[in-house]
Amino acid sequence: MTDDPEIIVSRHNGLFTREGITVDVNISRLDHTKWSLEVVDKEDNSIVWDGEFETDDEADAECLNSVETEGLDGVLRDTARPN
Repeated sequence: MTDDPEIIVSRHNGLFTREGITVDVNISRLDHTKWSLEVVDKEDNSIVWDGEFETDDEADAECLNSVETEGLDGVLRDTARPN
C-alpha cells in the first residue's frame, strides 16, 4: 500500500473580492510537483490555469495580473487559462 502524496497549500490561498465578485483562490502542489492555480466562484465553478508555476508567488502574481488585465468577471468567463 502506498501513501497518498502530501498536498501543500499556499499562504496566498483564500477569498479574493474585486468588482463585487468573491472567489476562492487555491494555489497548491503535491510534494513532488510544481504549483497549480485554481479560482472557484460562488457556484463552485472552477477555472484552472494550464501548466504549473515554479513558486506559489508566481502563481499568485499570475492570478493578480489576470484580474488586473481582464477583470475578475473576464477571468471567470475564460475557461482556457494559459500561463
